[in-house]
Amino acid sequence: MSSAACSLVVATRNKKKLGELLELLAPEGFALQTLDDFPQSIEVEETGETFAANAALKACEQARVLKRWVLAEDSGLAVDALGGAPGVYSARFSGEGATDAKNNALLLEKLAHVPLEKRGAHYVCHAVLSDPAGNIRAEAVGRCYGRILPVAAGSGGFGYDPLFEVIEYHRTFGELAPAVKRAISHRARSMRLMLEQLRVLRQAGAFA
Repeated sequence: MSSAACSLVVATRNKKKLGELLELLAPEGFALQTLDDFPQSIEVEETGETFAANAALKACEQARVLKRWVLAEDSGLAVDALGGAPGVYSARFSGEGATDAKNNALLLEKLAHVPLEKRGAHYVCHAVLSDPAGNIRAEAVGRCYGRILPVAAGSGGFGYDPLFEVIEYHRTFGELAPAVKRAISHRARSMRLMLEQLRVLRQAGAFA
């Protein structure tokens, strides 16, 4: 099957996210494009209260507009001591004008008096694939567990990565080599499950 027949639009403008997805899906023969490749793409308001709801909104609404297969994901950080926050608000945790630096600073502020052994957290990634008519054809969720350090370490990754320590590696996502992160991250785990479903759909001729 040609790469054109296996073309997917990734519902993001985040180049780092696209890079991670390319490394996972391109070797399987899927050609990826982003919203920046489509002037008619829309800005979808993420009004869902869960990662699953927001991923579905982004995938299905863009698919209906673009008339293309769209792969969307919603991901974020859930901190035990904060009752699962920032959760779906991870990207905008610090309010209007939020940046990674501001979000990280607010997280550290809220955890200032929480001891390390109670700083458990996990990243979540919920992925949804929509067909061109806006119907959900596949879903997958991945998680990666760790804890939040009191001081950032490493400059790799993005978001809360320099604060998120994967305990068994004794390193943050900001310190881990890209190859290691690709193997264990929430996004990688979600996309490996999604890839299994993409293969089934391709074999069934869904992308023809």
